[in-house]
Amino acid sequence: MSYAVAAALQGAVYQQLQSDAGLSVLVGDRVYDAVPKGRLPDLYVALGPEQAKDASDKTGHGAWHEFAVSVVSDDAGFQTAKEVSAAVCDALIDADLALDRGRLVALTFKRAVARREKAGRRRIDLIFRARVEDDA
Repeated sequence: MSYAVAAALQGAVYQQLQSDAGLSVLVGDRVYDAVPKGRLPDLYVALGPEQAKDASDKTGHGAWHEFAVSVVSDDAGFQTAKEVSAAVCDALIDADLALDRGRLVALTFKRAVARREKAGRRRIDLIFRARVEDDA
């Protein structure tokens, strides 16, 4: 197994979300790799935790990465968060991301968890699964 492609995958996912026109209409530039300190905006998207498992075989090194993209909203209901979540899915599912290292083989949606947080915030954690190969 190699975790060597993880940073390249994260960077490509972040860039894809930052540059997606549909998502930008909904959240502007409030797509974060790291959530800023202090008062947070009423609506934003943030990259979240990740897990990786070996997918190497006799042809080379690779891994399955499961990672979260979170949509957080102060709206009273889930409608806005679900609209933004749909835009995140549209931007990422089957995206042809160029990685700085390695190659993306597949990028699919796995599941979502929607919940209420303290102070009335709504949060949807979207879990994606990416298969990468390391060409280094």
